[in-house]
Amino acid sequence: MARNSNDANGATDREVVIVGGGPAGCSAGVFTARYDLDTVVFDRGRSSLRRCAHLENYLGFPAGMDIETLYDLFHDHAREAGCDLRSDLVESVERRDDDGFLVELQSGDPVTTDRVVAATRYGGEYLLSLDEAAMVTTREHDGEVHETFDDTYPAADGTTPIDGLYVASPSGASRQAIVAAGRGARTALSVVEDVRRGRGVPEPVVDHYDWVRRRAELDEEWDDRDRWREWFAQRLPDELDPESPALASVRESEIDRVFESYVDEDEIERRRERGQQRLLDHVDDDLIVERARVIEDRTAPERADD
Repeated sequence: MARNSNDANGATDREVVIVGGGPAGCSAGVFTARYDLDTVVFDRGRSSLRRCAHLENYLGFPAGMDIETLYDLFHDHAREAGCDLRSDLVESVERRDDDGFLVELQSGDPVTTDRVVAATRYGGEYLLSLDEAAMVTTREHDGEVHETFDDTYPAADGTTPIDGLYVASPSGASRQAIVAAGRGARTALSVVEDVRRGRGVPEPVVDHYDWVRRRAELDEEWDDRDRWREWFAQRLPDELDPESPALASVRESEIDRVFESYVDEDEIERRRERGQQRLLDHVDDDLIVERARVIEDRTAPERADD
């Protein structure tokens, strides 16, 4: 995916670097990449989820899910959204003199980026060169005092005192996979909202909603660009002129994004079928064949009656 020319000045390799390809990192990547931010996810290191025998409390899988298949689903979803997934270990993140960050890798050349999302369950040592004093806390274990990354350093929305640095994990709220995924998504929304601010979107409308809606629910009133222009203007403080060239451009882009989020019934059905087909890509072929035979046997009497 090419960099978005509207963001920063294109002087870095990537708009977003995510460290960690588990539930927090991939969830964050889905949201940033779907907002057309050039996102790379580095995934190689210790994984708490891979230590599980079988995950039984992740919503949407009534009988649980084996870890290998779940990871494949995470990564497939991230790639589908537009993320570049790379198997490499991030050794350090450092500030660049001009702007952004330099991400040093165990193998390969370093990567420059505008924003970093930390999403590794175990430790944040690769971040310590950025703000070591504030990021470090001491904890006692087996009678010994250890210095570790302070998982209370980020705010609840993943933001940190360092502009452009976000932490989805480690945090005190990331010990369950489904919670980690939610925190990754919330952190990514903070990234997107900061990008929107940088692009001139006014604060009252900076919130970002990533959803697809039914075209049938778009009534006559709201199926009108002028109505959305009124909505936009009503949310601006008095000192801002919605007809100024800069704000008018932002407004029209926002309205375009709103209308693009509505799909008709044919498109809904197409996406439903494609979504289920993609799930089949992760199901064991023998199980699919076995299930097909059950369906075949069950429908055979109906076909005979016909």
